[in-house]
Amino acid sequence: MSIGKLLVLLIGLAIVAFAVKTELAGTATGNPNDPTQAKRQLDSVRNRTRELSREQQKNADDIAEKSSEK
Repeated sequence: MSIGKLLVLLIGLAIVAFAVKTELAGTATGNPNDPTQAKRQLDSVRNRTRELSREQQKNADDIAEKSSEK
């Protein structure tokens, strides 16, 4: 294999690696510690799930309290 072909292969692999890193990390040059859109969305769903769980538990406690009063 000639030096030219090896150089093209190496550059091609670098481009593919950069593209994969960009897709997986969300950004190639940004702060990797910042939450990505997917993480923010997941955190939002988790928080809403906790809120709904608390509401359901409160409603169940209220119903149990009302039934024990009768």
